[in-house]
This record gives sequence, structure tokens and C-alpha cells, in this order.
Amino acid sequence: MRDGTYLIREMRVKDYDGIRRLWASIHGFGIRTIDDSKEGVERFIKRNPTTCVVACDGERIIGTILCGHDGRRGCFYHVCVDEAYRKHGIGRAMATAALEALKKERINKVSLIAFTSNEIGNRFWQDMGWEKREDLNYYDFTLNEQNITKFNL
Repeated sequence: MRDGTYLIREMRVKDYDGIRRLWASIHGFGIRTIDDSKEGVERFIKRNPTTCVVACDGERIIGTILCGHDGRRGCFYHVCVDEAYRKHGIGRAMATAALEALKKERINKVSLIAFTSNEIGNRFWQDMGWEKREDLNYYDFTLNEQNITKFNL
């Protein structure tokens, strides 16, 4: 699928270097030492081969969504667009492609997590019609203390 001059397509394991470069360039983006390693991303893509997407300008990766599901509910992770390419509909096109892929796999509900301090992201999701949940609490339990999140400054 094309969005203007940008190609939106399934993410591939061989995209990792471009994906990692993009993630490292995004201010405030959190990168996990294990989950976001090449092996971690490869494991995620192999488990979810049709639902993860990238946006490309030629060979350059300019946007990502890690999208997976457990057979019941889908989830978006690491949704980002290169700061120089924002406001061109790329995020919306990637989200639409990932949602369509989930529909093909008969997934009926999707969730995502956005930091409360991420004003741009929260506004984006609300503008796309996503509902902010106020009726539940989100909990984490760390199984591997070595999987540390480092935020880009």
C-alpha cells in the first residue's frame, strides 16, 4: 500500500538496522535492552509476521508499528514516525494497515499504551477515534531485570 510517495508494508527481520536507527532518533523514545535487540524484534516479527508494519521513503525506514496479538486482542507497540516526516498521514496509514492485518486474523479489539507525557501521541490516538480508558489500571511485572528501558534524550 502506498501513502503518497511513502510505501507502507509488512515489517521484515532484515529491516532491523533501519528500524533501530529510527528508534534511536526519536526524542523521548524508550528502547529496551532485550526486547528491542535484534533477537527480540526478530522473535516478535516471527510470532506476528503479517501485522507489524513499516513506512519507507525509498529504502529508508521512516515509521514503525510493532503489532501483535494473542488470538483475542491485538496490541500496538513502538508506533513512531521520523520527526521530519510527521503530519503527512504516515502514522494514520500505518495504523490502518496494522488494523486491517489484525482484522484478517479475526482480532476484534486492539489496545496500546501511550505515556501520559506524550502529548503528540495521545492527541494522535484520540483524533483517530481511539478511546482513552479511565475504568482500569495498567500493571507491569518484570520477569527479567536486565531488560532495561533507556529513553532517548
